[in-house]
Amino acid sequence: MRQRRHSRQILLGTAALTISVLALTGCGGSSESGGEAEQQQDAAAAFEGRGPINYVSSRDASGAAQDSIDKWNAEHPDEQVTFIELPDSADQQRQQLVQNAQIESDTFSVLNLDVVWTSEFAANRWILPLPEDALPTESMIPATVEAASYRDTLYGAPYYTDGALLYYRTDLLEAAGVNAPPTNWEEMTAACEKVLALPEAADMSCYAGQFDKNEALTVNFTEAVGSAGGQVFDAEGNPTVDTPEALAGLTQLTEAFEKGLVPSDAITYLEEQGRRAFQEGELVFLRNWPFVYSSLTATDGSSDVVDKFGISAVPGIGDNPGVSTLGGRNLAVSPFTENKATALDFIKFFTSEEESKARLDKSSRAPVYPSLLEDTAVVEERPFYPTLLESLENAQPRPKVVQYGATTTAIQEEAYAALTGEKTPEQALADMQAKLEELSAE
Repeated sequence: MRQRRHSRQILLGTAALTISVLALTGCGGSSESGGEAEQQQDAAAAFEGRGPINYVSSRDASGAAQDSIDKWNAEHPDEQVTFIELPDSADQQRQQLVQNAQIESDTFSVLNLDVVWTSEFAANRWILPLPEDALPTESMIPATVEAASYRDTLYGAPYYTDGALLYYRTDLLEAAGVNAPPTNWEEMTAACEKVLALPEAADMSCYAGQFDKNEALTVNFTEAVGSAGGQVFDAEGNPTVDTPEALAGLTQLTEAFEKGLVPSDAITYLEEQGRRAFQEGELVFLRNWPFVYSSLTATDGSSDVVDKFGISAVPGIGDNPGVSTLGGRNLAVSPFTENKATALDFIKFFTSEEESKARLDKSSRAPVYPSLLEDTAVVEERPFYPTLLESLENAQPRPKVVQYGATTTAIQEEAYAALTGEKTPEQALADMQAKLEELSAE
């Protein structure tokens, strides 16, 4: 066995070696030849090896994923699955997954990947193409299958899908005389002025998204641009952030910080920090994903907003409707794991409609099966699903590019510089456009 390491600390200890490997290793995958593709297909058709495997994912706050793993382990005593937990930060998750692949370690078996990493991991041969009949893709939302594919080949198993939602305090809006959730930033600002004037809203802030220099910032920036009527890349894959619409979107965010509508510490927020702030009664409005719903509705005393919040679509800017970034996750098999047959069978089990429905008891992750999104009993327990479907219908994908790591880094750096006042929005977008054009030309 190569480098069987079950400790994240040991894995992190290889960082220095990995950085050297990264410096010396080219991407190469984007020029994959037909012969290489056929070899990958042959590998996919020969999923062999049974025994223990490791499932690698971000933290399972709800415990729903662990329930599925426990069920599998009870039925497969010789093919136990161990959960290896990665950091909350998407960028740190990706970094560790890339490091593991670059040194061809067999520590990671089944990878939980953000949908935007599929092209990069597939092109670099860090994940295996799946057999055509491995999954019931005809029963899944088509967009989730597309997001799990590269060059018309399925590389991932759609796990869950995501669209952004706006969580808001119904009790405070009602007390302030605001009768409906805002449809745009102007209405949200006006509502906040009324709410924050209430004695019970003392020390609260208006709004927060996720603004740390991380993948979450790419998402929030992309949504702001889309909600102002623009787009980060056009249909041909050309960067388009040197537009009035992109400027309107970024300016909306920078002014929200400058005017105090967004708390200053939100510059460090990821999804969990925002969830806690809203759950603890510190925010009137929160942009986040569906998964926080379970925590917000918890009746164990951990949530201060039970029965006090509503959910709507993210706000637009000006006359434009709010636009969500398409989110979600796929599960994929590492080519370096020894027990590929077990890994594939576990993915089939874990992403099945039956297990997806079972996890809804604990998790608010949106399933990739339309039948569940439309199920009367499910919607009764998850009344925000119709709103989520609206969000998904208006959603825009992030750039589906092989060099996604460099692309998202460029977006984050310039958007963050604008939010922190290091650059004006105009300068940040001009610099972002130049960086993205350079990457597109490579």
